[in-house]
Amino acid sequence: MAGMLRYAADRRTMLWCLAMPVVALSMYVAPGWIPYLCPLACYLALSAGVIAHNHNHCPTFRNRKLNEAMGMWLSLFYGYPTFVWIPTHNLNHHKFVNKAGDATITWRYSKKHNFLVAFLFPFVSTYWQQEPTKAFIDKARERNRPLYRQILTQYAVWGGTHAALLGLAMAMHGVAGGARIWAFAFLVPALFSLWTIMFFNYIQHVHTDPWSEHDHSRSFTGRLINFFLFNNGLHAVHHETPGLHWSLLPQAHAKIEAAMDPALKPVSFFAWCFRSYVVAPFLPRFGTAQVGRAPYEPPAGVALDVRFGDDLQAVDSGVNVARV
Repeated sequence: MAGMLRYAADRRTMLWCLAMPVVALSMYVAPGWIPYLCPLACYLALSAGVIAHNHNHCPTFRNRKLNEAMGMWLSLFYGYPTFVWIPTHNLNHHKFVNKAGDATITWRYSKKHNFLVAFLFPFVSTYWQQEPTKAFIDKARERNRPLYRQILTQYAVWGGTHAALLGLAMAMHGVAGGARIWAFAFLVPALFSLWTIMFFNYIQHVHTDPWSEHDHSRSFTGRLINFFLFNNGLHAVHHETPGLHWSLLPQAHAKIEAAMDPALKPVSFFAWCFRSYVVAPFLPRFGTAQVGRAPYEPPAGVALDVRFGDDLQAVDSGVNVARV
């Protein structure tokens, strides 16, 4: 298996992927450990989302079939078929980067930044991401039948496996007990992962300048968050080099860090959240302020293309990279 990896750093990726079912299924065997294992399962589900993001931009394996299997495996823990990263992230978010046309804009209903807006953003974003996802599926059905079959297969594997896992839990622990165990082992971690991934997207772009060369994203530079989230804190350099493998992002970030606004490269994620959502309501100077030009204020002469989803391509997810 190691020889099939494109980058040696993904040995750690594979270790995390193997830990996901071990932790989840341990709750089937020892339900008394749920209070201790469920938080770990939530972290691993979040990791599945991060790994799915990385895999979507830079496939993990040299072999196409293994890449397809990897996407299906991650979907079981992330909470949704991973093909959705292509239309919502690669072909939409990376193209518009929080400007009009981006399904995940941070300023859709409010230009303010506070905890309520941030908390609700994942639900708003989920609703608006349906349109590019539907457009992508429709075009795959019309123009790329193999990809369309792959999408259907992901849905079938994702839904069918969870039905089987729920059935297994009920067979082992009864209907009510089994449903409870499956919920803590898979459902709660998946909901946590889906919400947190979109929350991260919000805080990495709120009050940034999408018209700027480097200040279009907020990057968290701390070593711990970037170790546990596979360098996904380094968001600015990811937007500028979307196909670059996650293990190479620190070196690439170092080349642009000096040119970034100091407000957009905090070290600690948790300290930033504490200042923004606990301290700032009482002392506003600790909150964020718009850096540079706002996303809804294009420079003179710049026309915004907001035709939602018109340019989506049914790409082969076995070898896809971000198209920006």
